[in-house]
Amino acid sequence: MSTLAEIEKAAAALPPEQKQELILFVAARLRAEGGELPPPRQFSKERMAAWFAEDEADMQQFRQSA
Repeated sequence: MSTLAEIEKAAAALPPEQKQELILFVAARLRAEGGELPPPRQFSKERMAAWFAEDEADMQQFRQSA
C-alpha cells in the first residue's frame, strides 16, 4: 500500500478492535515524531443539550416501534 486511499480502504475493512489499535499506533507515531494532535473541540452547552434531546427522542421512537 502506497497511497492514502489504499490505506483508508484497508483500514475500513479492519474489525473494530484492530481499528482501535491502528488509531493508537498512529497517535503514538505522531507523538514520537513531535507532531501535534488537534486541540479538543469545544461545544456549547446548548449544542450538547440539543444532542441529548435528539438522542432521547430517538430512543423513545425506537422503544415505541419495538
